[in-house]
Amino acid sequence: MATHPDYPLLTAEEFLQIDFGERKAELDNGVIRMMAGGTARHARIQGNIYASLAPRLRGTGCAAYISDMAARTRDYSIRYPDVTIYCGRNGPANDDLKAFDDPRVVFEVLSAGTARTDLRVKLEEYKELASVDTIVFVDIADERLRVVQRTGPNSWSELIHQEPATLVLPTLGIELTHEEVFARD
Repeated sequence: MATHPDYPLLTAEEFLQIDFGERKAELDNGVIRMMAGGTARHARIQGNIYASLAPRLRGTGCAAYISDMAARTRDYSIRYPDVTIYCGRNGPANDDLKAFDDPRVVFEVLSAGTARTDLRVKLEEYKELASVDTIVFVDIADERLRVVQRTGPNSWSELIHQEPATLVLPTLGIELTHEEVFARD
């Protein structure tokens, strides 16, 4: 009869001390989950979103971060959204931190391998964070956006754009066009 060893769950702090080298991992409720690399299309869309947001946020006290910056979603979970907007974190006291726990806007670029986790598990984790105003899922296969926005302390609206549409981030006063997000050049 096979036995399964019991391993202690890692906390977010313990996870952030691990050096994975060139590999990338997330902490999922205390368990390390290795992450695969993305496709060229995934990387391009991530870059498009970041490149569109960064200049618009300059001078606002908010900044866009790519997936090198972690989001601590729970005591035992660390996520690496494709693009995240944090506000009030631009000071030098934050320069050496590896994770923040107060994202304002979260972008997840979906792929076949991650869509299920992104749309279920991560969505619920992001919604639990009081700081989160908007969660955007970017479907690169169909070039669609699913936008989940807070409407109250415990209420959310959801809009799936079936056609090309402008993404509105009302609390930041920013809009991103379909062409900016999905540009190929």
